[in-house]
Amino acid sequence: MGKKIRNGCIDIGDTTMYYVSFGTGSKNMVVLPGLSDGLSTVKGKALLLSTPYKKFMKDYTIYMFSRKNNMPQGYSIKNMADDQVEVLNKLGITKTAVLGVSQGGMIAQCIAIYHPEIVERLILAVTAPNANEVVKDAVSGWIKMALENDHVRLMVDTAEKMYSDKYLLKNRKLFPLLARFTKPKNYDRFLKNARAILEFDVINDLSRISAPTYIIAGSDDKTVGNDAAALLHKNIAGSKLYIYEGLGHGAFEEAGDFYERAFTSH
Repeated sequence: MGKKIRNGCIDIGDTTMYYVSFGTGSKNMVVLPGLSDGLSTVKGKALLLSTPYKKFMKDYTIYMFSRKNNMPQGYSIKNMADDQVEVLNKLGITKTAVLGVSQGGMIAQCIAIYHPEIVERLILAVTAPNANEVVKDAVSGWIKMALENDHVRLMVDTAEKMYSDKYLLKNRKLFPLLARFTKPKNYDRFLKNARAILEFDVINDLSRISAPTYIIAGSDDKTVGNDAAALLHKNIAGSKLYIYEGLGHGAFEEAGDFYERAFTSH
């Protein structure tokens, strides 16, 4: 059948949700991206986004979703999870592994807590079970920069809080240049996503997660802090934890074996 790669869009309520999918395997993997989805959706990017997943396309059909296009004020992480499950049901996905990265990991936690029947396996990457002080400091700063329309500063600060010192030393000069190509028409979507993070807290519900859970973190995460992964591990029964030494919030980009680890963890 070949390695099917496609762009998709599905109706949900009074709006739509973009997604991309790749692969022809019998197993499903749902990927939920982080706050960057508030700046740019996956629309039309299937070929570009498929690159890290190529070696898994024979065994898996992989779906990556954006948040829905029209988000109401006060839209919460739990709302995002409920809507995600509604879309999965519409696509006929009744059982799947779920890989959530950063804010996507927060949504994934809610799916596993409130819709356990759909989650075959849970992979939580560089994420947290609540808006701890590190999260609040980072996200509040980004909200302020967005409100001030300071896109270069927003992108540079995001990068500084994301990548390892080694990566920053090599690429720091590129960030202001790249920022010019990533500015959205407005920050409404970004702000709604960001504000949802500040209200997020499922620490007292983590014990309800029954799916086999694998937690991946960096040892120096300036976005969600270094205690978040341990807190997840402590409160999710039977979970496994892997920490990339020397990496931070961008471990999913910097670690060469990240996707191998995510797809083969049990």
